Amino acid sequence: MTSSVRADVVADPSGTLLALDFDGTLAHIVDDPTQAYAHHRSVKALERLGSVLGQVAIVTGRPVDQALELGGFEGLSGLDELVIYGQYGAERWDARKGRMDEARRPAEIERLADLLPAWLAERGASHVRIEDKGLAIAVHTRGVDPELLDTLAAPIAALAAELGLAVEPGRQVVELRAAGSDKGDAVRALVAALPARQVIFAGDDLGDLPAFDAVDELRATGVGGLLICSASSEQDALVARADVVLDGPDEVAAWLEELADEF
Repeated sequence: MTSSVRADVVADPSGTLLALDFDGTLAHIVDDPTQAYAHHRSVKALERLGSVLGQVAIVTGRPVDQALELGGFEGLSGLDELVIYGQYGAERWDARKGRMDEARRPAEIERLADLLPAWLAERGASHVRIEDKGLAIAVHTRGVDPELLDTLAAPIAALAAELGLAVEPGRQVVELRAAGSDKGDAVRALVAALPARQVIFAGDDLGDLPAFDAVDELRATGVGGLLICSASSEQDALVARADVVLDGPDEVAAWLEELADEF
């Protein structure tokens, strides 16, 4: 952590927002996304931090219910005010209120769900994993054919344009979702709700760039900001933008523990 922001966070924890991506940041990327459990040390550290910081939040492309299941966050005493923004901000869950705000499934996603299996089969890609998130659909090639996404990138972009959907590329995955919200919007909403005088955001992939942009914008208005990249050999787009670069979820866990030890 840069020394000035570190000092501000320690001096003013109640004015601090800590927001983190899930996959690749709190959880290791694995072949089967249903097995991507949050790092237990990170969860323990977040419990400690949730008792002192103004707001701890998860901002993820996953549906909220998946983040809750894989994170084991629900019911933890230190995270009784946790907020989770799922599906790039389309869903919001509040631990204090115990309820989730969610959007209606777009008709464009319903149409995509109907045509995608045959569309992939026509392109020799029927073996990839399709993940229906309700408000979005992801195509995973991890553990199947990692280079296939390069071949499919242009056709998927054309399909998304035809359906009026946004394309969200990731680490051996591409997601098609309705446009209208992103992680930057979620960060801005969290900062405004606290209101935060300093914000820390940690992420690992292209979908986190809007959150990085939001923190940079907030810094220009006087809000203290710290950007953390959970780095990997698969994606380096965030490295040049980050204030702190960590070697994946293991180092993120250690960093969170070090921060918790400050209080």
